[in-house]
This record gives sequence, C-alpha cells and structure tokens, in this order.
Amino acid sequence: MPNQENATLDSRRAIEALRNGVPNREAVRQLGCNQPQAIARFREMLDHAVERRESPDRSMVISGDFGAGKSHLLGYLEHMALSRNFVCSRVAISKETPFYDLGKVFASAVENGRLPERGGRFIEELAAALKGDPDACGDFLRWAEIAADDGLLNQVFAASLRVYDRTQDSELSHDIESFWAGDRMRTASIRGGLRQIGESKKYKFRAPKVSELPPQRLRFAIELVKYAGYNGWVILLDEIELMGSYSILQRGRSYAEVARWMGLAEGEAYPGMIAVGAVTADFASVIISPDGQKRDRDYIRPKLEGNPRFNVICGRAEAGMRMLEDGCLALESPSEADLNQTVEKLRRLYENAYGWSPPMQNATVGGAGFQRRMRHKVRAAINEWDLIRLHPDYGPDTEVDPYSTGYEENTDLERESRDG
Repeated sequence: MPNQENATLDSRRAIEALRNGVPNREAVRQLGCNQPQAIARFREMLDHAVERRESPDRSMVISGDFGAGKSHLLGYLEHMALSRNFVCSRVAISKETPFYDLGKVFASAVENGRLPERGGRFIEELAAALKGDPDACGDFLRWAEIAADDGLLNQVFAASLRVYDRTQDSELSHDIESFWAGDRMRTASIRGGLRQIGESKKYKFRAPKVSELPPQRLRFAIELVKYAGYNGWVILLDEIELMGSYSILQRGRSYAEVARWMGLAEGEAYPGMIAVGAVTADFASVIISPDGQKRDRDYIRPKLEGNPRFNVICGRAEAGMRMLEDGCLALESPSEADLNQTVEKLRRLYENAYGWSPPMQNATVGGAGFQRRMRHKVRAAINEWDLIRLHPDYGPDTEVDPYSTGYEENTDLERESRDG
C-alpha cells in the first residue's frame, strides 16, 4: 500500500501547512483557487510568452489584506506555469532578500527555481539541458556574443559559455555554473579555461563591475531558460509590502526595482520573463499617499535627487510608485459558495490525512472583516476538527484577533546595509 501511504502523508503535510497559514504545493493543488480574474490574466500572459508575441502585459501586482489568499494564489500560478513548460521561482521579500538589492533577489530566484518534472539545482539542470542540445548551445553562444557587442552583456558571459561547452574540467564547469547563479568568479579562471580550449584570442574582456552584474545575470539566465527548451521564466514576488519597513532611500530604490520587474523601466527589457508581485491592500495608502504615514509620493523623489548614486533612478521610482498606487489587481472577496466549496474540499483532505470524517461546516461570509478572510476560515476549521477528533465531547468555539501589517522601519536592516 505504498501509494496510499504516500497519499496520506501528502495530505497530512498539506493540512499541517494550512494549519500554519502557509499552503504548500499539495494544499494548493487540492483546494484550487477562487480568483478567476487574476488566473485569466496570468493565462493570457503565459499565452503571449509561448507564442513569442511582443506584449506589454508580462507582469502584474495583486493586492489583498493579510490572510486574503495572496500566497495561495501565487502557489496556484506556480502550478499553472510549470504545467505550461515554464520554469518558476517564488521569492519571499525578507531581511535576507531585500527588494532594493537585485543581486540578492536574483540569487533567491535561482535558489528557489523549479523546472517542470525535474528536481535538481536550477542552473545545473538548465545547463545540462542546454549541453544536451548542441544546436541550442551554439545558438545561445551566438546570442551572448551579439548581446556583448550591443553592450547588453559583458563579454565574460559569452567566454564562460564557450568554456563551459568545451572544457572537460568539472571543477571549472561547477565554478561557471555558480557564476551564472550569482557567485563571484575570478576572470583569470575564465581566461585559463579559454587557453585550455585554444580560444584565448577570440574573447577580450575586462572584469565587470559588481554593480553591473545583477541585471546582466538576469538577462543571461532568462535566455538560458529559453535556449534550454522552456517557454520562459516566471518569477513570483511575495510580501512586497515589507519594503515599507525600509529607510526612505531603500524604499526609493525598491520602487525602482518594482519598475524593473514589472517591465516599466525605460530602455530595459527582459523578453521571456513574467513577473507577478503580491502586496497588502493598504500599502499605497499608508506608505505612498501624501495623506499616509510616510508620504513617499512627496519625499522619495527629493531624497533620490539629492543622492549622487541614485539620482538616475528617480523616474523608475516614480513609475514603481504609480504601479503600486494605481496598477494593482485587487483580490476578489470570496462568496459564500466559494467558502463552502473550499471548506468541503478541506474536509475531504482532512479525512484523507487522518482516516476520520470531520463534521460538516457552514462557512458563512458574515462576521467582522478579518473573519471573512479565507485563511481564518481554513485555520478555524482545521483547529476545530483537531479538537473534536482528539476530544469528541469537546465543543470548540474559535476566537480570532485581528492582524494588521506594521510598517515600522527596521533599524537592524538599516545598520547592516547602510543604504548601499
């Protein structure tokens, strides 16, 4: 009965994830998603990418209250993307992955990257797929050389690709994969590899500046995804609202990154990338609005203009703020039918997990605002079933405390980064 045992274990893992408010892949698969507008828009974005059609609609930001289902929706979109032969990365913005640092966000996207029906390390699996197709590898090398001639990439990327394709040195191959994934690499190693394969005269390059590498790595990785045989790279950015706890200069840089990921950065395109972000519904009114707590609409531009390092990103920061103010797709509130359908699916999942049939629940929409959220209904149902299963004579009565997102500035983050 190994299949039954695996199904039971998967169901228990799904219930445990839902109990903690962080749905895993099995939970998302079993419960589905009641956000037809967001799903339809995402499907259209995938269609355009599959058909290689130029379209400005390659990104979106979804907004909703805490517990409204943003992370669940991102999980469902990940499932959709993988089923359509896209690679996919979910990145949670955090202290370790600050939104204003493209290098760290890119590294997180690589670390958390998933490929359809393959379970290895992201860059290694892509590189292996590329090496298995000599024609694709040759085409990718030509693209990298043209991109270098056009100033989009440093020549080191084309050189590293040539060495990777020809070298028999496994340690050097591993170092090159790590370089593509975001680690540092001595250009002397690439030059040594070129000498090994007799190509040292063809590629002349200087070591790129550290600040230049993140956008070039992103562009290179997207093309690697496509030449490896996939339709594109979907990047899901969760908890964007955490940038509200940054210093004003860090928030300005983060708004510029919103513009980059959402395709609003003038003169900078990433064909083959689809980005979806998630943010709390009150972020713009609390953080950006002139009537909010931090009034970024008034203060961000003067702050950036007064900084010689970052005055060039003023326009991008403005575009990012406009996106978060006016361009978000609000999550739809669940109907009573949606809630009842979800709780019934959850009841069957719980039964599969524990071999015990939970009582029916009527998940009505009524109640305080935070009690209408799907997360409250799901966790309350699981907690009550746990108590009844373990103590059949007990009559649980769930009380819920409201939660609101705090946007106090993180002084630890400020000290560590020093805005640079």
